[in-house]
Amino acid sequence: MVEIKTDESLAAMRVTGRIVARALTAVREAASVGVTLRELDAVARAVLAEAGAGSPFLDYHPAWAPVPFPAVICASVNDTIVHGIPDDYALRDGDLVSIDCGATAGGWAGDSAVSFTVGRGSPADARLVGTAFEALDAGIAAALVGNRVGDIAHAIGRVCRAAGYGIPDGFGGHGVGRAMHEDPGVPNEGRPGRGVPLRHGMVIAIEPMLIAGGTDDHYTASDGWSIRTSDGSRAAHAEHTVAITHEGPRILTAL
Repeated sequence: MVEIKTDESLAAMRVTGRIVARALTAVREAASVGVTLRELDAVARAVLAEAGAGSPFLDYHPAWAPVPFPAVICASVNDTIVHGIPDDYALRDGDLVSIDCGATAGGWAGDSAVSFTVGRGSPADARLVGTAFEALDAGIAAALVGNRVGDIAHAIGRVCRAAGYGIPDGFGGHGVGRAMHEDPGVPNEGRPGRGVPLRHGMVIAIEPMLIAGGTDDHYTASDGWSIRTSDGSRAAHAEHTVAITHEGPRILTAL
């Protein structure tokens, strides 16, 4: 069931969203050659702790996962699309990194992701990351009262496909509220005019995921969490938690 939030609840979710934004900003600033993914996770933990916030990622254990998630960020590098577990991998010059982070505060959740290159990134990676954020912007622009979830999915998919990139099937956005994952699901490709109607007070995470090689194929790595591209090409991920309002889409996870 899709929960409709009150205006007061949206204001409270904005507080949580800013915590997520601060954590992602701190992680990105800390990401440099030689820094490990585990150290980036520690940076995010410190921001959450300072804000008195919890993590919806830490110890999250969906039925399909072999073990609970052990960190407060997902750190996905190069050919890992999403759900990368922070470990002792030390970042290298030119790595493409996607960081997904969530927070819980005041009883509300927030969820956001960024992708960026470390050191001297390639033009191909810059185009991939740029397209991920272009697709995110297109999805947000379609998040209007009176539209449907399919309009968001169509806007995202059109940008990704026009650029020649793959879209991993089965992964996409979702409702956000008291829990990190709520109804409705928000696919990254679909038909306009279809799906759940968008109403004032709905809150959704919009999160395009792109595969550089153009294939949609992916697989789950041996850790049971990390989703990787089947062709070994690089991937990018961008995400915001967005409120649907009569005044237009409101990004809750911006600074």
